[in-house]
Amino acid sequence: MKDEKDILFFLVDDDALFLKALEIDFSQSSQSVIKTFATGELCLESIGQNPDIIVLDYHLNGVDKEAINGLETLDRIKAAFPEMPVIMLSSQDSIDVAVNCMKHKAFDYIVKSETAFLRLQKAITAIFKTQKLEKTLNWYMDRM
Repeated sequence: MKDEKDILFFLVDDDALFLKALEIDFSQSSQSVIKTFATGELCLESIGQNPDIIVLDYHLNGVDKEAINGLETLDRIKAAFPEMPVIMLSSQDSIDVAVNCMKHKAFDYIVKSETAFLRLQKAITAIFKTQKLEKTLNWYMDRM
């Protein structure tokens, strides 16, 4: 159950071990509700719960070759909820992959590594700061 101060995270990854590790890290570090999904399709089925942040794997069809990949999932999320912050994760340390994710409107791209969770925390902090600045700016613009 999500209350006013809880943050709803969707964690989406077909790597069950990495997904569980992320879930444990998030549950220990913040006041949050965490929902995990092994496929983009499962995430999209629950998108109506309006998560605060989605952490999405770039390759989601590693186990099920018929599953949609991370970029297609990202595109579908952004088509329905353009303002929803999505952080892409991948084991690929490639500038081309990172640029492609950003072109598809990801908030950030993080390489899976031993420092991935720390980088995720920084990206999440940046998301909340950006949202706060946007609210403040909108408040001032409405008064002009």
